[in-house]
Amino acid sequence: QVHVAESGGGLVQPGESLRLSCAASGSIFSDAAMAWFRQAPGNAREFVAVDDGRIGSTYYADSVKGRFTISRDNPRDTVYLQMNSLKPEDTAVYYCAVKWGGSAFTASQYEYWGQGTQVTVSS
Repeated sequence: QVHVAESGGGLVQPGESLRLSCAASGSIFSDAAMAWFRQAPGNAREFVAVDDGRIGSTYYADSVKGRFTISRDNPRDTVYLQMNSLKPEDTAVYYCAVKWGGSAFTASQYEYWGQGTQVTVSS
């Protein structure tokens, strides 16, 4: 059984930074894809970033490219999302997700999810 838990959300002002953490437990291997998605009220869950452990590549949504950075610490089965230059439109619940067999950009392809952490960007 795989358990995933996010932390690090909060309230920040526009232009500020925040780092989210996602800790996974229960037989996570370095070749798993670990991703971040987000969901704002009334919207569908959308892809943010993924770290594909199988090929050592990262991918980002266009809306966060250049501002967000995903990284992972394999011995700790932890993935991070460094978010810089935050905007009000980044406000959402951020979810961490895990799958095997390569990365994907749609939520339905991920097998394990955390409960989410709220990020609010407001002045």
